[in-house]
Amino acid sequence: MTAKPARKPALGFIFVTLVLIVLGFGILIPVLPELVRQFNGNDFVEGSHSYGWLVGIFALMQFVSAPILGALSDRFGRRRILLVALAGTAIDYVIMWWAPTLRWLFVGRVISGLTAGALATIYAYVADVTPPEKRAQSYGLLGAAFGLGFVIGPLMGGVLGNGHEHLRRPFWVAAAVVGLNWIYGAFFLPESLPKENRRPFSWKRANPVGSLIALRRFPAVLGLSGTYFLNWLAQIMLQSVWANYTQYRYHWTIKEVGYSLAFVGVASSVVQGGLVKPVLGRIGERRGLMLGLSVATLAYIGYGLAESGWVIYAVICVGVVAGLAGPAIQSLITRHVPSNEQGSVQGALSGLSSAAGFISPPIAAWSFGWAIPALPGLPFFEAATLMLLAVIVALFSFRADDRAGHAGEVGRALD
Repeated sequence: MTAKPARKPALGFIFVTLVLIVLGFGILIPVLPELVRQFNGNDFVEGSHSYGWLVGIFALMQFVSAPILGALSDRFGRRRILLVALAGTAIDYVIMWWAPTLRWLFVGRVISGLTAGALATIYAYVADVTPPEKRAQSYGLLGAAFGLGFVIGPLMGGVLGNGHEHLRRPFWVAAAVVGLNWIYGAFFLPESLPKENRRPFSWKRANPVGSLIALRRFPAVLGLSGTYFLNWLAQIMLQSVWANYTQYRYHWTIKEVGYSLAFVGVASSVVQGGLVKPVLGRIGERRGLMLGLSVATLAYIGYGLAESGWVIYAVICVGVVAGLAGPAIQSLITRHVPSNEQGSVQGALSGLSSAAGFISPPIAAWSFGWAIPALPGLPFFEAATLMLLAVIVALFSFRADDRAGHAGEVGRALD
C-alpha cells in the first residue's frame, strides 16, 4: 500500500494563522485598558499603572516559557507547539471575559504568557521552508499578516466594545477566533521541520538565561539581538500607552481608538506587503534596517509632540516605513543560524521581546501617569531615545560582523 504523501508546507497556512492570532489580539487593544480602569475606579493614573503591570506579567511569563517552547519545537516540530500556544491564548480570553476582579485578569495573562510561543514558532517555521535569499520577503509577508490582523482586530474591538455595557463582548469574539485558528492548525497546518533536522531537547538551551548566553556562538546574531531588543522596548512602550494616551489627550472613544489602530494596520500592510521586497532588494537589508530604525525615531517624536488627533494620522503615514526594520533584522539573523537551531534562536529572540514586554509597560505607564497633564507624550520621547541607541548598536554589530569575516552576502550589502 502506498503511503500517503506528506502535506507540503506553505507560507499561505502560516499567513492565515498569523492573521487570526493578531486579529484575536487586536480585538482587545481598544477595550482592555478601559476595563482595567473600571477596576481602578475609572482613575487614569491608577488604571494606567495596573494596565502596565498586566501587560508586563504576560511578558514575564513569556520570557520564561518562550525558550522552552522554542527548544521543544526543535525537538518535536513546530506544529505541536503552535497548537499548545493557541490553546493557552483561547483560555486567557475566556477568563478575561468572565473575570469578576482585577486579579483574575492577571491569572488569565499568566496562563497566556506561559503558552505564548506562537510567534517564535511561526518565525522558525518560515525559516524552515524559505531559502535564505527569500526570507526578508517572507518576513515581509508576515508583517503584512500583522497589518491585516491589526486592520480587522482593533476595528472589531472598537465597534463591539464601544459602550460600558458591551465592554467584555470582544473577549468572547477573540476566544472564538483563536479557537477557529486552533481547529485550522490541527487539521490543515503541515509540519515544517523534517525529523532528520530535529535535535534533542536541552535545558541549557531552554532556560531563558541559557538561551541568551547561547547566542554568543553567533557573533553577528548577538549584536543584532541588541538592536532587536531595543526596537521591541520602544515598540511596546507605544503599544502600552496608546489607548490611554489618545483617550486622555484627544478624548477619543473606544471606537476612535479602534479606528486609529485599524489605520495603522492598513498602512503597515501596504509597506510590508508592497515595499519590503523591492526596497530591501534595492538597498539591501542593512540599509533597510537603518532606514526603518531612523524613521521610527522620528515617528515616536512626532507622536509625543502631536497637539491634535489628526496629526497622529499624519505621523502614522510616515512612521509605517519603520516596518522595514523587522523583516530586515529577522532575515539578517537567520542567515547566521543553521536550520536545526532556528527554533532555539527564535525562542531566544522571543525571550528578548518578552523581556522588553516586561520592562517597557510599567516604565511607559508610570511615565505617562507621572507626566500628565504637563507632558503626556513622555513615553514616546523615551521610545525615540531607545531607537537612537538601536541605530548605534546596529552599526557596531555590522562592523564586528565584517571584522569577524562572517559577513558573506550580508556584508556585501553596502558595497
